[in-house]
Amino acid sequence: MTIEDFKKHALNELKKSPSPMLDVNVLLEHFLDFNKTQILLNYKKEILPEQENLLLQAVQKRKTGLPIAYITGKKDFFGYEFDVSPAVLIPKPDTEILVERGIEIILEKMENHPNLILTVCDMCTGSGCIGLSVAKALIDIYKISSANLPKFTLADISPAALEIAMQNAKKLGIPSDKVRFVRSNLFEQFSNDGGWTFDVILTNPPYVPHEMVEELLQDGRNEPRIALDGDVCTQKKDGFMPGDFSQTDDGLEIIRSLLPQCYNHLCPEGVILMETGEYNALDAQKIASSHRFRTVLHKDLEGQLRVVECQKERFCNPL
Repeated sequence: MTIEDFKKHALNELKKSPSPMLDVNVLLEHFLDFNKTQILLNYKKEILPEQENLLLQAVQKRKTGLPIAYITGKKDFFGYEFDVSPAVLIPKPDTEILVERGIEIILEKMENHPNLILTVCDMCTGSGCIGLSVAKALIDIYKISSANLPKFTLADISPAALEIAMQNAKKLGIPSDKVRFVRSNLFEQFSNDGGWTFDVILTNPPYVPHEMVEELLQDGRNEPRIALDGDVCTQKKDGFMPGDFSQTDDGLEIIRSLLPQCYNHLCPEGVILMETGEYNALDAQKIASSHRFRTVLHKDLEGQLRVVECQKERFCNPL
Protein backbone atom coordinates (compact mmCIF):
# COMPACT_ATOMS: atom_id res chain seq x y z
CA MET A 1 0.00 0.00 0.00
CA THR A 2 1.34 3.42 -1.00
CA ILE A 3 0.77 6.64 0.92
CA GLU A 4 -1.72 7.61 -1.79
CA ASP A 5 -3.58 4.29 -1.40
CA PHE A 6 -3.73 4.67 2.37
CA LYS A 7 -5.08 8.20 2.09
CA LYS A 8 -7.91 7.08 -0.20
CA HIS A 9 -8.75 4.15 2.08
CA ALA A 10 -8.60 6.18 5.30
CA LEU A 11 -10.66 9.09 3.93
CA ASN A 12 -13.37 6.65 2.89
CA GLU A 13 -13.31 4.98 6.33
CA LEU A 14 -13.40 8.27 8.21
CA LYS A 15 -16.20 9.98 6.29
CA LYS A 16 -18.14 10.55 9.52
CA SER A 17 -15.21 12.25 11.24
CA PRO A 18 -15.55 16.03 11.55
CA SER A 19 -12.01 16.38 10.16
CA PRO A 20 -11.10 13.35 8.00
CA MET A 21 -8.27 14.96 6.01
CA LEU A 22 -6.63 16.35 9.13
CA ASP A 23 -6.99 12.98 10.88
CA VAL A 24 -5.32 11.14 8.00
CA ASN A 25 -2.43 13.59 7.72
CA VAL A 26 -1.75 13.52 11.47
CA LEU A 27 -1.70 9.71 11.45
CA LEU A 28 0.69 9.62 8.51
CA GLU A 29 3.01 12.16 10.09
CA HIS A 30 3.02 10.26 13.37
CA PHE A 31 3.43 6.66 12.19
CA LEU A 32 5.76 7.40 9.25
CA ASP A 33 7.70 10.11 11.10
CA PHE A 34 7.24 12.37 8.07
CA ASN A 35 6.37 16.04 7.91
CA LYS A 36 3.69 17.42 5.57
CA THR A 37 6.18 18.13 2.79
CA GLN A 38 7.67 14.63 2.95
CA ILE A 39 4.21 13.09 2.70
CA LEU A 40 3.48 15.13 -0.45
CA LEU A 41 6.83 14.32 -2.05
CA ASN A 42 6.55 10.59 -1.28
CA TYR A 43 2.94 10.13 -2.38
CA LYS A 44 3.78 6.98 -4.36
CA LYS A 45 6.06 5.51 -1.69
CA GLU A 46 5.21 2.04 -0.41
CA ILE A 47 4.44 1.93 3.30
CA LEU A 48 6.32 -0.71 5.27
CA PRO A 49 4.08 -3.60 6.40
CA GLU A 50 4.49 -2.88 10.13
CA GLN A 51 3.68 0.81 9.57
CA GLU A 52 0.70 -0.12 7.41
CA ASN A 53 -0.69 -2.32 10.19
CA LEU A 54 -0.33 0.47 12.74
CA LEU A 55 -2.01 2.95 10.42
CA LEU A 56 -4.94 0.67 9.66
CA GLN A 57 -5.43 -0.08 13.37
CA ALA A 58 -5.35 3.67 14.08
CA VAL A 59 -8.06 4.31 11.48
CA GLN A 60 -10.31 1.71 13.12
CA LYS A 61 -9.77 3.32 16.53
CA ARG A 62 -10.60 6.73 15.08
CA LYS A 63 -13.82 5.32 13.60
CA THR A 64 -15.03 4.55 17.15
CA GLY A 65 -14.70 8.25 18.03
CA LEU A 66 -11.40 7.92 19.90
CA PRO A 67 -9.58 11.24 19.54
CA ILE A 68 -6.45 11.40 17.39
CA ALA A 69 -4.45 12.66 20.38
CA TYR A 70 -5.16 9.46 22.32
CA ILE A 71 -4.14 7.38 19.31
CA THR A 72 -0.82 9.17 18.84
CA GLY A 73 -0.31 9.86 22.56
CA LYS A 74 0.61 13.47 21.83
CA LYS A 75 -1.03 16.90 21.60
CA ASP A 76 0.41 20.33 20.84
CA PHE A 77 -0.55 23.08 23.26
CA PHE A 78 0.81 26.61 23.55
CA GLY A 79 3.60 25.70 21.12
CA TYR A 80 4.76 22.68 23.13
CA GLU A 81 4.16 18.97 22.65
CA PHE A 82 2.50 17.16 25.55
CA ASP A 83 2.12 13.46 26.17
CA VAL A 84 -1.53 12.51 26.72
CA SER A 85 -3.53 9.38 27.47
CA PRO A 86 -7.18 8.63 28.29
CA ALA A 87 -6.21 9.38 31.91
CA VAL A 88 -6.16 13.11 31.12
CA LEU A 89 -8.20 15.62 29.18
CA ILE A 90 -6.81 16.55 25.80
CA PRO A 91 -5.47 20.15 25.98
CA LYS A 92 -7.78 22.56 24.13
CA PRO A 93 -6.79 25.79 22.33
CA ASP A 94 -9.27 27.86 24.37
CA THR A 95 -7.31 27.06 27.54
CA GLU A 96 -4.33 28.94 26.11
CA ILE A 97 -6.13 32.16 27.12
CA LEU A 98 -5.68 31.12 30.76
CA VAL A 99 -1.97 30.41 30.18
CA GLU A 100 -1.38 33.78 28.50
CA ARG A 101 -3.09 35.67 31.31
CA GLY A 102 -1.25 33.60 33.92
CA ILE A 103 2.10 34.57 32.41
CA GLU A 104 1.09 38.26 32.40
CA ILE A 105 0.13 38.15 36.08
CA ILE A 106 3.29 36.31 37.12
CA LEU A 107 5.57 38.69 35.22
CA GLU A 108 3.81 41.66 36.79
CA LYS A 109 4.20 40.19 40.27
CA MET A 110 7.88 39.40 39.59
CA GLU A 111 8.47 42.98 38.52
CA ASN A 112 6.72 44.37 41.61
CA HIS A 113 8.51 41.95 43.97
CA PRO A 114 11.94 41.29 42.41
CA ASN A 115 13.34 39.65 45.55
CA LEU A 116 10.45 37.24 45.99
CA ILE A 117 10.30 33.73 44.55
CA LEU A 118 6.67 33.34 43.58
CA THR A 119 4.62 30.23 44.23
CA VAL A 120 2.16 28.91 41.64
CA CYS A 121 -0.34 26.05 41.94
CA ASP A 122 -1.92 24.25 38.99
CA MET A 123 -4.92 22.58 40.62
CA CYS A 124 -6.63 19.71 38.72
CA THR A 125 -3.51 19.69 36.56
CA GLY A 126 -4.27 16.66 34.36
CA SER A 127 -1.49 16.51 31.76
CA GLY A 128 0.17 19.51 33.41
CA CYS A 129 -0.35 21.56 30.24
CA ILE A 130 -1.34 24.76 32.05
CA GLY A 131 1.31 25.01 34.76
CA LEU A 132 4.09 23.51 32.64
CA SER A 133 3.33 25.78 29.67
CA VAL A 134 3.57 28.78 31.97
CA ALA A 135 6.88 27.56 33.41
CA LYS A 136 8.32 26.67 30.00
CA ALA A 137 7.32 30.02 28.47
CA LEU A 138 8.90 31.91 31.36
CA ILE A 139 12.14 30.02 30.70
CA ASP A 140 12.13 30.03 26.89
CA ILE A 141 10.42 33.27 25.94
CA TYR A 142 11.07 35.55 28.91
CA LYS A 143 14.49 34.11 29.79
CA ILE A 144 13.72 33.77 33.49
CA SER A 145 16.64 32.04 35.16
CA SER A 146 16.16 28.88 37.18
CA ALA A 147 17.09 30.81 40.32
CA ASN A 148 14.26 33.31 39.77
CA LEU A 149 11.68 30.94 38.33
CA PRO A 150 8.53 30.57 40.47
CA LYS A 151 8.01 27.31 42.30
CA PHE A 152 5.18 25.28 40.77
CA THR A 153 2.92 22.78 42.52
CA LEU A 154 0.87 20.51 40.24
CA ALA A 155 -2.02 18.76 41.97
CA ASP A 156 -4.62 16.23 40.86
CA ILE A 157 -6.83 13.57 42.42
CA SER A 158 -5.77 11.04 39.76
CA PRO A 159 -2.41 9.25 40.20
CA ALA A 160 -2.49 8.29 36.50
CA ALA A 161 -2.86 11.95 35.55
CA LEU A 162 0.04 12.92 37.80
CA GLU A 163 2.23 10.32 36.10
CA ILE A 164 1.51 11.98 32.76
CA ALA A 165 2.21 15.43 34.24
CA MET A 166 5.55 14.17 35.60
CA GLN A 167 6.46 12.80 32.16
CA ASN A 168 5.68 16.15 30.59
CA ALA A 169 7.69 18.11 33.15
CA LYS A 170 10.70 15.95 32.36
CA LYS A 171 10.05 16.13 28.62
CA LEU A 172 9.92 19.94 28.71
CA GLY A 173 13.03 20.21 30.85
CA ILE A 174 11.42 21.99 33.80
CA PRO A 175 14.00 22.08 36.64
CA SER A 176 13.08 19.36 39.13
CA ASP A 177 13.59 21.67 42.10
CA LYS A 178 11.00 24.05 40.66
CA VAL A 179 8.07 21.64 40.36
CA ARG A 180 6.41 19.28 42.82
CA PHE A 181 3.45 16.95 42.37
CA VAL A 182 0.69 16.33 44.91
CA ARG A 183 -2.12 13.82 44.78
CA SER A 184 -5.07 15.52 46.43
CA ASN A 185 -8.82 15.92 46.27
CA LEU A 186 -8.67 19.68 45.62
CA PHE A 187 -6.71 21.10 48.59
CA GLU A 188 -7.58 18.25 50.97
CA GLN A 189 -3.94 17.11 51.35
CA PHE A 190 -2.56 20.64 51.66
CA SER A 191 -1.87 21.93 55.14
CA ASN A 192 -2.64 25.56 55.98
CA ASP A 193 0.94 26.51 56.83
CA GLY A 194 3.00 28.95 54.78
CA GLY A 195 4.48 26.21 52.64
CA TRP A 196 1.12 25.65 50.97
CA THR A 197 0.06 29.20 50.15
CA PHE A 198 0.34 30.53 46.63
CA ASP A 199 0.67 33.81 44.80
CA VAL A 200 -1.18 32.42 41.78
CA ILE A 201 -3.56 29.47 41.41
CA LEU A 202 -4.28 28.24 37.90
CA THR A 203 -7.07 25.74 37.45
CA ASN A 204 -9.21 24.04 34.84
CA PRO A 205 -11.50 22.08 37.16
CA PRO A 206 -14.32 19.79 36.04
CA TYR A 207 -17.19 22.13 35.16
CA VAL A 208 -19.48 20.24 32.76
CA PRO A 209 -23.03 19.59 34.06
CA HIS A 210 -23.62 15.91 34.87
CA GLU A 211 -26.28 15.30 32.21
CA MET A 212 -24.15 16.99 29.55
CA VAL A 213 -21.22 14.69 30.42
CA GLU A 214 -23.39 11.69 29.58
CA GLU A 215 -24.07 13.15 26.13
CA LEU A 216 -20.42 14.05 25.52
CA LEU A 217 -19.15 10.58 26.30
CA GLN A 218 -21.56 8.80 23.96
CA ASP A 219 -19.36 9.55 20.94
CA GLY A 220 -16.51 7.32 22.14
CA ARG A 221 -14.13 10.15 22.89
CA ASN A 222 -12.89 8.34 26.03
CA GLU A 223 -11.96 11.47 27.95
CA PRO A 224 -11.93 10.83 31.71
CA ARG A 225 -15.32 11.42 33.32
CA ILE A 226 -13.57 12.50 36.52
CA ALA A 227 -12.03 15.45 34.66
CA LEU A 228 -15.32 16.55 33.09
CA ASP A 229 -18.16 16.15 35.59
CA GLY A 230 -18.44 19.30 37.66
CA ASP A 231 -21.37 18.04 39.74
CA VAL A 232 -19.46 15.52 41.86
CA CYS A 233 -19.48 16.25 45.58
CA THR A 234 -15.95 16.54 46.96
CA GLN A 235 -16.93 16.60 50.65
CA LYS A 236 -19.86 15.69 52.90
CA LYS A 237 -22.51 18.32 52.38
CA ASP A 238 -26.30 18.57 52.74
CA GLY A 239 -26.67 14.82 53.11
CA PHE A 240 -24.45 14.08 50.12
CA MET A 241 -21.24 12.09 50.51
CA PRO A 242 -18.00 12.57 48.54
CA GLY A 243 -18.45 11.00 45.12
CA ASP A 244 -22.21 11.56 45.05
CA PHE A 245 -23.67 13.78 42.35
CA SER A 246 -25.30 17.02 43.43
CA GLN A 247 -28.83 17.74 42.26
CA THR A 248 -27.97 21.15 40.82
CA ASP A 249 -26.76 19.79 37.44
CA ASP A 250 -25.07 23.09 36.62
CA GLY A 251 -21.47 21.85 36.58
CA LEU A 252 -20.51 24.10 39.50
CA GLU A 253 -20.49 21.77 42.53
CA ILE A 254 -16.71 21.29 42.43
CA ILE A 255 -16.19 25.01 41.88
CA ARG A 256 -18.36 25.73 44.95
CA SER A 257 -15.93 23.62 46.99
CA LEU A 258 -12.78 24.80 45.24
CA LEU A 259 -13.12 28.58 45.54
CA PRO A 260 -13.26 28.86 49.37
CA GLN A 261 -10.34 26.41 49.56
CA CYS A 262 -8.40 28.57 47.12
CA TYR A 263 -9.10 31.59 49.29
CA ASN A 264 -7.46 29.87 52.27
CA HIS A 265 -4.41 28.91 50.22
CA LEU A 266 -3.82 32.25 48.52
CA CYS A 267 -1.36 34.88 49.68
CA PRO A 268 -2.73 38.41 50.15
CA GLU A 269 -3.35 39.91 46.70
CA GLY A 270 -3.09 36.40 45.25
CA VAL A 271 -4.90 35.61 42.02
CA ILE A 272 -6.90 32.63 40.75
CA LEU A 273 -7.41 32.01 37.05
CA MET A 274 -10.16 29.44 36.62
CA GLU A 275 -11.54 28.04 33.38
CA THR A 276 -15.25 27.34 33.23
CA GLY A 277 -17.92 26.78 30.61
CA GLU A 278 -19.39 29.62 28.59
CA TYR A 279 -22.80 28.47 29.87
CA ASN A 280 -21.92 28.82 33.57
CA ALA A 281 -19.13 31.43 33.63
CA LEU A 282 -21.40 34.16 35.01
CA ASP A 283 -22.64 31.89 37.79
CA ALA A 284 -19.03 30.87 38.58
CA GLN A 285 -18.18 34.57 38.82
CA LYS A 286 -21.07 35.10 41.27
CA ILE A 287 -19.78 32.24 43.44
CA ALA A 288 -16.30 33.80 43.47
CA SER A 289 -17.73 37.21 44.39
CA SER A 290 -19.64 35.64 47.29
CA HIS A 291 -16.28 34.52 48.69
CA ARG A 292 -14.95 38.10 48.67
CA PHE A 293 -12.91 37.87 45.49
CA ARG A 294 -12.69 40.75 43.06
CA THR A 295 -13.50 39.22 39.69
CA VAL A 296 -12.99 39.76 35.96
CA LEU A 297 -14.19 37.53 33.11
CA HIS A 298 -12.05 36.76 30.05
CA LYS A 299 -13.29 35.50 26.67
CA ASP A 300 -11.80 32.64 24.67
CA LEU A 301 -10.74 32.57 21.00
CA GLU A 302 -14.36 32.32 19.88
CA GLY A 303 -15.49 35.25 22.01
CA GLN A 304 -17.17 33.04 24.62
CA LEU A 305 -16.83 33.70 28.35
CA ARG A 306 -14.19 31.23 29.52
CA VAL A 307 -11.87 32.31 32.37
CA VAL A 308 -12.81 33.79 35.72
CA GLU A 309 -10.00 35.87 37.23
CA CYS A 310 -10.32 36.26 41.00
CA GLN A 311 -8.12 38.45 43.18
CA LYS A 312 -7.87 38.21 46.94
CA GLU A 313 -7.86 41.46 48.88
CA ARG A 314 -4.57 42.62 50.35
CA PHE A 315 -5.69 42.50 53.98
CA CYS A 316 -8.14 39.77 54.86
CA ASN A 317 -8.78 36.90 57.23
CA PRO A 318 -9.31 33.31 56.06
CA LEU A 319 -12.93 32.22 55.77
